Amino acid sequence: MAHTNESVVSEFVLLGLSKSWDLQLFFFAIFFMVYVTSLLGNIMIIIIISSDSHFNSPMYFLLSNLSFIDICQSNFATPKMLVDFFVEYKTISFEGCMAQIFLLHSFVGSEMMLLVAMAYDRFIAICKPLHYSTIMNQRLCIIFVFISWAVGILHSVSHLAFTVDLPFCGPNEVDSFFCDLPLVIELACMDTYEMEIVILTNSGLISLSCFLALIISYTIILITVWRRSSSGLSKALSTLTAHITVVILFFGPCIYFYIWPFSRLSVDKFFSVFYTVCTPMLNPIIYSLRNEDIKSAMRKLRNHHVNWKNQGSL
Repeated sequence: MAHTNESVVSEFVLLGLSKSWDLQLFFFAIFFMVYVTSLLGNIMIIIIISSDSHFNSPMYFLLSNLSFIDICQSNFATPKMLVDFFVEYKTISFEGCMAQIFLLHSFVGSEMMLLVAMAYDRFIAICKPLHYSTIMNQRLCIIFVFISWAVGILHSVSHLAFTVDLPFCGPNEVDSFFCDLPLVIELACMDTYEMEIVILTNSGLISLSCFLALIISYTIILITVWRRSSSGLSKALSTLTAHITVVILFFGPCIYFYIWPFSRLSVDKFFSVFYTVCTPMLNPIIYSLRNEDIKSAMRKLRNHHVNWKNQGSL
């Protein structure tokens, strides 16, 4: 069959996480709480940063953009998954499937680049503090955000360009709760080995290069912090711990998928759930627990709400 858009598949069937009704109810309860926590947590971070002048710095500007990407990522597949727990025959249109693939890789690629920008911000702040305000100006921060989105979208388009014209002529069952690119490609009525190599190379380059850049940056930062004995050491370590924890938990499943992208192990669904549903929740939880400024602002916001409520009841 020629490599043209001769697809006769108008929809894909999503097999989901389990066929057990009891398990699906359990998963719904768990993932609904995770989804709401992720959504509200990231919205709260954006509100706190945008409403408090104390957070008028490059680090928090980048953090608020990271929260925005996490909000986007938590909405590309999770709402449909939650609805599908109550649907016996879970389907998604061909166009919807391609949209999920595009959105996932756009958000993931953008987040990778934004994490690198945040590492660069910490590198300048700790290793070159006297030049920080000059280097990390508003213009550079906006450029970082623009580049992160541009790289994410280009990364996604490069995948979609190969996928959208594949001949899907019969098999349409995707063994997941969303359209995972390797699973969808395997349904094509042609040999996709070369395409799998291209996807692996494309994804591997961006993920491993970003991960190595982050490892090198944070290693230099930690060595610099360790050598100094300043009063701000504990605060710097607290901030760095939050950054490094997010990086490890974000890139762990990512690297797993790119090392074994077309394997079919029982643990794959667990990593897929963690990567798409749980990862957006990491940002608000880790930063609210590890960042003293965010914790202080959240306490002020809570106290203000309590005082307002008490005054309203009088």
